[in-house]
Amino acid sequence: MAVSPGSGGLEGRSAAMLVAALMLAILAFQLNCSMISPALPEMAMQLHVSLTDISQVSSLFFLSGSICGVVLSRFSDFFGRRRMLIVVMLLCSAGTLLSAVTHDYYTMLLGRVLQGASSATFQLSYLLLHQKISRRLFGTAIGVITAVNGGVGGVDGYIGGLLSDNYGYQSIFLITLAVCGLALLAVSTLLPKDTPGVAQGSMDWWGAAVLSVSIVFINVYLNKGSSVGWFSAQALLYLVLFVLAILAFGAIEKRRKTPLVPVDHFFTRHFWPVITTTILILAGVFSVIGFAIIIISQDTHAGLGMSAALSSLLFLTPPALMGFVSAPPAGWLAGKIGWIKTLRTGLMLCLLLMVIITLNPVNKPVLLIGLALLGITYYGVVLSCISGLSVLLSPKEAPSSLTAVNGASFGLGAGLGIGLIAAHIGSGTLQGFTHGLMISTGLTALAVISGFMLKMRDA
Repeated sequence: MAVSPGSGGLEGRSAAMLVAALMLAILAFQLNCSMISPALPEMAMQLHVSLTDISQVSSLFFLSGSICGVVLSRFSDFFGRRRMLIVVMLLCSAGTLLSAVTHDYYTMLLGRVLQGASSATFQLSYLLLHQKISRRLFGTAIGVITAVNGGVGGVDGYIGGLLSDNYGYQSIFLITLAVCGLALLAVSTLLPKDTPGVAQGSMDWWGAAVLSVSIVFINVYLNKGSSVGWFSAQALLYLVLFVLAILAFGAIEKRRKTPLVPVDHFFTRHFWPVITTTILILAGVFSVIGFAIIIISQDTHAGLGMSAALSSLLFLTPPALMGFVSAPPAGWLAGKIGWIKTLRTGLMLCLLLMVIITLNPVNKPVLLIGLALLGITYYGVVLSCISGLSVLLSPKEAPSSLTAVNGASFGLGAGLGIGLIAAHIGSGTLQGFTHGLMISTGLTALAVISGFMLKMRDA
């Protein structure tokens, strides 16, 4: 049985303060992600490393986020949601300060790993909303939190570029450090105290360690596969290690009284379709919004030949803005007519838009309108519903288990999708663009099928 948001939960001013504090915490993570990307070339120059080396600044940030999202959100079942969120913000603040003052590449990487822990703010926020807020406001609150996933309406990356150009990349970290400080203050003062008894038992640290190792292996496989070939010896080694780690994880979980992920729930239609839908929709749609269209729009041979600034303005900002505006009403609608029904509608609309984009890979008006509408269907509807369902469908005895694992699925899906289409999109030909977009559309179709496999638990 899953636990629904309580009808006697927070309303009015108390609910608004809770949501505001959680938005600040998530914004601290998001800004450390989006504002840094334009500054990577300058960071490489100042730290005296190559562009390939500096890419680890982002890679380790997301890898740390995937692991911490799983481990820390599950640990919060025993440690307390509010207390864990405070710890996460302290880690993020320490990492941001370290990144701002260092001139050493490896110290910078350590700082980014510490910052990556703030990825857990998403899972912890969803769990806190489920635990503290009223049933009537739960859907809308989920949508509001999901809206922040796109940053400050899509303009934070542009602001990061301006700061880097005029004041150096350190200025970005100082800005995000201030946000971390505000978030820490808000979480400490505005969030209600933790209540005991969220879950019985103790944290499964062995399971957490093995699952973390498996996340590392699958991420390395995706990176190797996209660069040296999916069936190369180097890539397959990490795929085999991933499979062995997952088998070991399953064996460990069966022997634990309080497993990280209850294995008997994992294979039900309340659990695994949430994970597969997340992986597939990220692989299908995010790979297009966050990668393919940017490459196509800037390609001077078969693409649109735009500058980086114009490309971002036309094709990144509109989807982010539309998602920011549409996520709260989408969450409200899901709470009214049903989470799964709303999710399936969003998935089917995503598929329709992906087909249109695939048929018009270099048609500027079609791309502009199609991507803006994807901002509504993908960022607004699908991500809000996925986030809500990951909480609502978690088993009662392990209330963060599905939320934790699903959080790691976001990075896995994005990496998989980009890896599968990178060679096609990077070919610089119209045929290559079309083939890459067809793969993404196929993955989106699989996400629709996965969404129809999902079912709610009995109340």
